[in-house]
Amino acid sequence: MKRSIACGLLSCLLAGAVLAQPFPSRPLKLVVPYPPGGITDTLGRTLAQALTEALGQPLVVDNRPGAGGALGAEAVARAAADGYTLVLGASSTHVLNPLLYKLTYDPVKDFTPVGVIAATPLVLVVGPQLPATSVGELLAWLKARPGQANFGSYGNASASHLAGEMFKSMAGVDMVHVPYKGAAPAQADLMAGQISLMFSDMSAMPHVKSGRLRALAVTSAKRIGSFPELPTVAEAAPAAAGLGGYEVTGWFALYLPAGAPRAVVDRLSTVMMAAVAGSELRGRLASLGLEPGASTPEALAALMRAERDKWQKVIADAKIRVE
Repeated sequence: MKRSIACGLLSCLLAGAVLAQPFPSRPLKLVVPYPPGGITDTLGRTLAQALTEALGQPLVVDNRPGAGGALGAEAVARAAADGYTLVLGASSTHVLNPLLYKLTYDPVKDFTPVGVIAATPLVLVVGPQLPATSVGELLAWLKARPGQANFGSYGNASASHLAGEMFKSMAGVDMVHVPYKGAAPAQADLMAGQISLMFSDMSAMPHVKSGRLRALAVTSAKRIGSFPELPTVAEAAPAAAGLGGYEVTGWFALYLPAGAPRAVVDRLSTVMMAAVAGSELRGRLASLGLEPGASTPEALAALMRAERDKWQKVIADAKIRVE
């Protein structure tokens, strides 16, 4: 009996010693659920460098691509909740995928939000052959040709596709969706006049600068710092167009496995927000076409709830299905 009590006391002392260690006391791992070389990977490595300097411990990037980000997210959902394994999640992995696919993880119950890092709006672009030079002119052109215009996207059920469907629904215009396997082929067909318009990521902006595409508006709630001359869709649309409140903004955020200690969450959140506020990281985000968007864990949780409600309705109304 005495031996059991002694063992129990020893276990408590050892656990207390572990908890008393400053966090972090060893290297951390950041899972990026996409292949090397893309924007998510570049963002992850940029953030890892900034957090390594701030935390005094290496933050090692671990690429876990597959299933649209689901494989990497699942790996972190099943990891130890000690704060040493994080995932660079996105609006697609934590909001859109759960609405479209049967996943092995729950984006809410299996994760602890740390905070938003950056936001990524889309840009409404048309080909040079289209006469519209504003959102109002585009709407007039579309309404004069119901069912004749088409809009491209970089994949079925992608953010680009959903942005077009929400635009159709709110503005009351009839367009045909044409999905592509990526932004580049969609932009190529747009420049060639094969499609009428698309909601693209910021990779379209070099084509806008060269005159091969025309940008009409961004899909964010506010104008963005990298292209302040572009109005928002809601701002540019005529008052009676029904597009008031139109907003499509993707985002990248940090998550820990569910059950992570609050002190660890607060530490990582504080360091992350300080890094995003710094001029060096903000400049790097701007070069990637991203808007800094640091937020608290609570704000990220609220954003996820609001985005889920919005996109669940769009997906249902447009009858979007994935094969």
